[in-house]
Amino acid sequence: MTEEVVIGVPDKFELSQNYPNPFNPSTEIRYSLIENGFTSLKIYDLTGKEIANLVNEMQTPGRYEVKFDGSNFASGVYFYKITAGNFSAVKRMFLIK
Repeated sequence: MTEEVVIGVPDKFELSQNYPNPFNPSTEIRYSLIENGFTSLKIYDLTGKEIANLVNEMQTPGRYEVKFDGSNFASGVYFYKITAGNFSAVKRMFLIK
């Protein structure tokens, strides 16, 4: 039995759970895009207030990784949201100091 590893353009949009989670002070957020388009990745606090804008640009299909540094934020629950074309997803993360 052989396993095939395919490196290239992903076959679906995806927003992965940040790692590590919980984190202190920084974490990695990974996502995959299947088409060219404007991509936005934002961080929100528990009240829904935008606290960081990590990605705000045109991007090509592929896999991406972005670092979020929570050094200047209080411990608690935060949300990150990606919007790319018609795809949108939200995940929750925990900052523990």
